[in-house]
Amino acid sequence: MSKNRARALIRLGHWGRPLTIAIPYLWLGLFFLLPFVIVLQISLAEPALTQPPYTALWHWVDEGLLEIRINLMNFRMVWDDSLYASALLNSLRVAALSTLLCLLLGYPMAYAIATAPERWRVILLMLIVLPFWTSFLIRVYAWIGILKSQGPLNDLLLALGLIETPLTILHTQTAVYIGILYSYLPFMILPLYANLSRLDWSLLEAAADLGCRPFGAFLRVTLPLSAGGILAGSLLVFIPVVGEFVIPDLLGGPETLMIGKLLWTEFFSNKDWPLAAALAILLLGLLLIPFVLIQRLEQRLGGQP
Repeated sequence: MSKNRARALIRLGHWGRPLTIAIPYLWLGLFFLLPFVIVLQISLAEPALTQPPYTALWHWVDEGLLEIRINLMNFRMVWDDSLYASALLNSLRVAALSTLLCLLLGYPMAYAIATAPERWRVILLMLIVLPFWTSFLIRVYAWIGILKSQGPLNDLLLALGLIETPLTILHTQTAVYIGILYSYLPFMILPLYANLSRLDWSLLEAAADLGCRPFGAFLRVTLPLSAGGILAGSLLVFIPVVGEFVIPDLLGGPETLMIGKLLWTEFFSNKDWPLAAALAILLLGLLLIPFVLIQRLEQRLGGQP
């Protein structure tokens, strides 16, 4: 090996670590921080009948002076108007209940897959992931046909004799929960399966040898050890459901008021981009709270300071 080539490899090794660390930060800065700064800038502007429909935060005046105009009325309007608070609280309630339902249904499914024979696990996981091969919008539209009064669900209930007249499910809160549960259940199952598949099952055998019953062993051993999967799955479900727009818009009724619908209305119907951006900033700040709390809880469960 020549001396020049050896020096080049040494330089590459010297700069390799900083470059490896810089790439993720560059990605986050380009696709998270920069859009956040743009939305924050819009939230501090004033609405205008121009294109784009908001005023500039700064502009040059005479003698090279820079004039900055910051408008905080958008945040005050969100605070004062009860409509936005009601939509936000309803979004949090729907997201919390949906996360709980996904956990109650997803945990047994993940546990069953994790304890299934090795040859069946790939097939069962494929069945969980299979809906992702179809467009999200098409899957939601399919539920419109299933839940309508003359749909397959009502036909099945009538054929079984469980009901006498068709139920009104579509355009109700129940339809919203059904759509969210169907769409986001895999996001709960996959982290739980990844956690449960690494579980040391000999701990359950040791608990049984010490006289612990199966349900007690589950509560004392399996459930605590799978807390990381529960937290990860809950985070993956809760955060996107809070801002969900498609499912409440297509399956919900007029009483299903969520923050995603308000954001769409302010952006595209009312053309009030600054107010919509202020809503988005407040929603992002609110969602950071459970994210930070779950991160700290995961650190404690992992024994980290």
